[in-house]
Amino acid sequence: MSGWFETVAVAQQRARRRLPKSVYGALIGGAEAGVSMNENLRSFDELGFRTVTAGQPPVREMQTTVMGQAAAIPVVISPTGVQAVHPDGEVAVARAAAARGIPMGLSSFASMPIERVVEANPHTFFQIYWAGDRDSILARIDRARRAGAVGLILTLDWSFSHGRDWGSPDIPQSIDLKTVVKHAPEVVVRPLWLLQWLRSGGLPELGVPNFQTQEGYLPGFFEAYGTWMGTAPPTWDDVAWLRSQWDGPFMVKGIHRADEAQRAVQAGVTAISVSNHGGNNIDGAVAPIRVLPEIVAAVGNDIEVVMDGGVRRGSDVVKAVAMGAKAVMIGRAYLWGLAANGQAGVENVIDVLRNGIDATLLGLGKASTDDLVPDDVVIPDGFFPPPTQR
Repeated sequence: MSGWFETVAVAQQRARRRLPKSVYGALIGGAEAGVSMNENLRSFDELGFRTVTAGQPPVREMQTTVMGQAAAIPVVISPTGVQAVHPDGEVAVARAAAARGIPMGLSSFASMPIERVVEANPHTFFQIYWAGDRDSILARIDRARRAGAVGLILTLDWSFSHGRDWGSPDIPQSIDLKTVVKHAPEVVVRPLWLLQWLRSGGLPELGVPNFQTQEGYLPGFFEAYGTWMGTAPPTWDDVAWLRSQWDGPFMVKGIHRADEAQRAVQAGVTAISVSNHGGNNIDGAVAPIRVLPEIVAAVGNDIEVVMDGGVRRGSDVVKAVAMGAKAVMIGRAYLWGLAANGQAGVENVIDVLRNGIDATLLGLGKASTDDLVPDDVVIPDGFFPPPTQR
């Protein structure tokens, strides 16, 4: 079977066949009944286009900038947690993003240290959670600064909703003998995944090196997660303080309301991501694309607005940009590509999106993503929720 795939859906199918059940389940995620997770996809399907027939431009331009970094297409790699889907993890993703000319977001819960990721892709933003005391937070962002991160992403859209109707994945704290025995039945039926890890020198460590604040100690995933859960949520004054500690571009990820977008502007951030954490916040949170225009209208040109949640096709990217986003961030899509075919699989996903953007621009008769406007999208009645008022 060829390693190449023509859609993100095919990448997902291959990832499901290749990964152990628990690993694949961790990629799917979603809160409670998965209403918001599925809503993110369904909302894009409700939007349409009215195409042109002749006179299309022979060449279409797609490049943009996000947080000061050039992007060949309006797509950014979203920071996601421990990538045990492939031994090269975030380094493979960073190389793929660099090869295709798009910026990389690196999670605090990543499996690879920021120094290696920035080396693979100098256009890397470091993502941080409000976790621990201010000194430990400052230690992590200072390390990111010294490593060469070009921007900071503060993720706030998470409510620790753990229950899933289809069952949460069984994520071990470490790969010890007991864990090996317990998970052997699901691993043995996925021999290619196991062989890949054994060839790399061992099994996943499940550590989170970018949470490290003291030399020689690698925090475990659940230790770091517990620190995050046990930290009181930040106020907007806390956000303003953290922003003051970082000299470069600064994004708040998880904005879902116009009034909070305005608070982000007041806090001094330079970008926001309209997001419901891929359906992993409270279930029932509406899709980001439904509130995107309201938020863009609230902040005007004061800051950059990107969007993430449910992007699977180039046409989804076009819809988001037409409705006001500077770019989109992708998560599950590239993880499926990574699982399916490593670095080449991530490059494949980016190519799928690029080709889809190009085809959609051609169909709309647009010479550039900069020419997209809301009227390019056919929006059904009732698509937008009532605007927020506080």
